[in-house]
Amino acid sequence: MAVTEMGTSSSVRKESRSSLLYDPKVRGFVFQLLLVVAIAYLVFTATTNAIENLKRLNLASGFGFFANVSGFDITQKLIEYSASSTYGDAFIVGLLNTLLVAGIGIVLATLLGFVVGIARLSSNFVVRTLATWYVEIMRNIPLLLQLFFWYVAVLTPLPGPRQSLSFPGDIFVNARGLFMPAPIFGEGAWMMLAGLIIAPVAWFFIARWAKARQEATGEQFPVFLTGVALMIGLPFLGALLSGFPITFDRPVLKGFNFAGGMRVVPEFVALLLGLTLYTAAFIGEIVRAGILAIHRGQTEASNALGLRATPTLNLVIIPQAMRVIVPPLTSQYLNIVKNSSLAAAIGYPDLVSVFTGTTLKQTGQAIEVIAVTMLVYLTISLSLSTFMNWYNGRIALTER
Repeated sequence: MAVTEMGTSSSVRKESRSSLLYDPKVRGFVFQLLLVVAIAYLVFTATTNAIENLKRLNLASGFGFFANVSGFDITQKLIEYSASSTYGDAFIVGLLNTLLVAGIGIVLATLLGFVVGIARLSSNFVVRTLATWYVEIMRNIPLLLQLFFWYVAVLTPLPGPRQSLSFPGDIFVNARGLFMPAPIFGEGAWMMLAGLIIAPVAWFFIARWAKARQEATGEQFPVFLTGVALMIGLPFLGALLSGFPITFDRPVLKGFNFAGGMRVVPEFVALLLGLTLYTAAFIGEIVRAGILAIHRGQTEASNALGLRATPTLNLVIIPQAMRVIVPPLTSQYLNIVKNSSLAAAIGYPDLVSVFTGTTLKQTGQAIEVIAVTMLVYLTISLSLSTFMNWYNGRIALTER
């Protein structure tokens, strides 16, 4: 009897261990624990190796190098910067240059992409064919090759400063860039700046009011024309009240180059053209797919109500298509930000070129420089994604 009870208890223990081994929750916990341990080991090993290598090469770690003098100049800068500035200033210059080309590229690529996407669905054979060829050509040529084309084949062969192409308004184009008058703001210019700030805010509230008014009464309000009038009129009114406190520093040819005025470097133009034209081809296809996703019955119903083609597109088709367009459009915006790092190939001083290029070579702070650069791009991408997700939620269909 005792032997039987002992055999039974041992079989119960074996079955309990077997059941624990095949329990999905237990196995999941064990595998997750092993994964965490493996990741911790890899991080510990990488950190230990990095510290040992830094000691062996006699390199100091930390971010103190941001306060050291950089000793190099940058061709395009949106803030005051010279060779006597610090690496921290160089980092800001590179970041601003990246944000500048990415921001302008997003706006231009969006506008061109919508035009191309709508043109792809045009009933006009010539317009539809040209839009199709544009999309197929631009999408199937690597972006880096397009950047080289615009920079080497188009902009570099331009004439020198003495043979510059001149345009009305003291505007000159040559191989060294685009030279134009630079505005100089005097006393009272704050009134113009106030107008520039107030105008888009007023435009936003007018758009909200017009939308509520249309939903309540069905009457439309010219929001776009009103917004454009505000953007032009309020700054002009501020300039008028302050006595037009604006003068212009005009570019003048001195020796072998122009002095004064404002210069747009050819590297910026090449990068902007490449990013805009390349990304607009993808955005055009996204817009075309979004429009095709709307049932033809929406157009027929709109026509039955007496709406013509343009109001139908603007008021019926596009607002519904935006719910399909926005998610993939977000990916293209992120691609513009990330693809702007190709600027180093043509010498545009973006964040990668200035910070992970020149700064890294001079300081040797590889870990800190790379980590900061990655964190910056991650922050920009997450911020842009958050905004686009918010906008997507705003235009989503809501049950009533």
